[in-house]
Parts: sequence; structure tokens; C-alpha cells
Amino acid sequence: MYSLISKKIRGISPEITIAAFCVVLLSFGFYLEYFKNLSPCPLCLLQRLFYFMILLINVFSLFLLSAVRYKITFLCISTFFSLLGAITAGRQVWLQHLPSDQIPECGPGVVYLLEVYPLQKVLEIIYRGSGSCAETLWEFLGLSIAGWSTIFFIFLLTYSLASAKRLYANQ
Repeated sequence: MYSLISKKIRGISPEITIAAFCVVLLSFGFYLEYFKNLSPCPLCLLQRLFYFMILLINVFSLFLLSAVRYKITFLCISTFFSLLGAITAGRQVWLQHLPSDQIPECGPGVVYLLEVYPLQKVLEIIYRGSGSCAETLWEFLGLSIAGWSTIFFIFLLTYSLASAKRLYANQ
């Protein structure tokens, strides 16, 4: 039974798996925002951007590229964005576990920051964190959204890297 399932899973393109995973995660994020009224903080928005970039890269690779070397390259780019996402989500987990007297004050919204500052300064302000990033508004099995996001980014990173390695070995 295991070998049958394993063969079926191996037959699925890694791009489809990664893209589907990102669609589910983004959909859940939008569900929490629009149906549970949880406003995403700047770090959450940045994590969504990374999920979206991973999704786009893998859809592009799936439909437009047939050469294995390009697929490997795009899986490596997907790994890079997964790493950035894991760092961002990890930063938010760290902010959520700070003592209350060390939590940064709430700052302006992302739209305002983008209108006033250059992109590099906006990213610096976002990564510094704000009080809204340190709030834990939802938990499942003892982990916040940022904690789960860290796990999912690490999974995507590992899966992308392993898929690229497998494609390289089978060339």
C-alpha cells in the first residue's frame, strides 16, 4: 500500500504540489482576514507576498518551462523565497515572545510607508516590527499563525530543495 501511494506522489510534479500548497495557505489567510476579521500586520503581509511569489514561480515553471535545468533553477528560486518567508515568520514569532515591556510600539500602515519612504526603508521598518506584529490573535495546537507559517515555509524550503536535487540527480 505504501509503495503504491509513494509511486503516485512521485508522479506529481513538484511545481503542482508547491503551488497547491501556497493556494491553500493564501486562501486560509484571506479567510481569516475577511471572514474572521483578523487584520494582517505588516510582517503577515510580507509573508503573504512570499507565498504569492513562490506560487507564481512554480506556476510559471510548470506551464512555461520544459527544460530540466530551468525547472531546477526555478525550484532554487522558490527555495530562496521560502527561506525569506521562514526568516520573516521566525522574526514575527520572536516578536510575539518578547516581554511586554520590550514590544515595539505600533507604527503606520504599509500603504502609508510605501507612499512616504523608499522600499529599502519600508522593509527595514517592517522587519523592525510593530506592536501589531507581536499580537497573537489566533492559535491552533498552541502555535500562532506566524508559528505555523514558519513551519510551512520550512516545509516549502525543504521540499523545493529536495525536488531540485532529485531533478538534478535524474538528469
